[in-house]
Amino acid sequence: MSATVDLVVRTRVHQSRRRRTVIAVLGALVLAAVATSLMVGQRFYPPADVLAVVLGEQVPGASFTVGRLRLPRAVLAMLVGLCFGVGGVTFQTMLRNPLASPDVIGISVGASAAAAFAIVSLSLSGAAVEVFAIVAGLGVALLIYLLSYRGGVAGTRLVLIGIGMAAMLTSVINWILDGAGNWDLQQALRWLTGSLNGVAWSDVVPVLCAGVVLGPVLLAQTRRLATMQLGDDAASALGVRLDLTRIVVIVSAVGLISFATAATGPIAFVAFLSGPIAARLVGPSGSLMVPAALVGALLVLVADFSGQFLLGARYPVGVVTGVLGAPYLIYLIVRTNRAGGSL
Repeated sequence: MSATVDLVVRTRVHQSRRRRTVIAVLGALVLAAVATSLMVGQRFYPPADVLAVVLGEQVPGASFTVGRLRLPRAVLAMLVGLCFGVGGVTFQTMLRNPLASPDVIGISVGASAAAAFAIVSLSLSGAAVEVFAIVAGLGVALLIYLLSYRGGVAGTRLVLIGIGMAAMLTSVINWILDGAGNWDLQQALRWLTGSLNGVAWSDVVPVLCAGVVLGPVLLAQTRRLATMQLGDDAASALGVRLDLTRIVVIVSAVGLISFATAATGPIAFVAFLSGPIAARLVGPSGSLMVPAALVGALLVLVADFSGQFLLGARYPVGVVTGVLGAPYLIYLIVRTNRAGGSL
């Protein structure tokens, strides 16, 4: 008996140490990616100049290039990656399904359809488009939840309804774009691809506020989400108020996803990939929210830098993440099918 207890204690200590190490390494890599994004470009600025600009000092050349162009882009890339990572892993954890990601089940597509309508049909831009995207993301999430509710929400049913909703909304986007003029079409396609080009501090503030408000709400639900992994009956018996918890979690996660999508467009597969990658790194114990958030930030930063400088031509960040995520989606479906499981 004593040997079994010692083994359990050692296992938990090892898992806790592994978790802390992974989070520390991911955090260091995110900071390194931000620093690289600030230093490297058409012109290289040494770390001392970059640090001086970040601290508010005036450095000829660097103050504009780093302070006005690179810094808001890098900060927004980090923030939207954090939001996509947390939002994606929250859905995957709550519904116990790796496909239950906002960009797979139609939430991001809903925001995109609303933004395309605002740009093409209403000739709106800027903050007005962002408001349309945020409201639509929340509305589509609510609709999917209501359609999948049958005395409770089953992960598979919600995923299937979400995929159908995404297909329908994609058709709506194509119909809107088909009647767009050249200028509106360019603006809409730029937004729909997922891009960090032309980012300003005004784009950063709403995402930062959403993260500060909604992030702690989700972190406060980690124990309830972990209990819900045992199944609805067990979670309810342990005192978890399932419907209330789901509503709080869904609204908070969709809020993060919607604000991030409104700022940059739907950066493909970041929400989908962050959770599984974090799970592989951290292991089976503990909440994945913080590791997934850091993985999401790292994915967006690295994909944006690669799209700018490493691929021979300039590509929006959403193109690079789409190339990374699509093969994993196919692999996940094939693996599940071969295992005889259901999505």
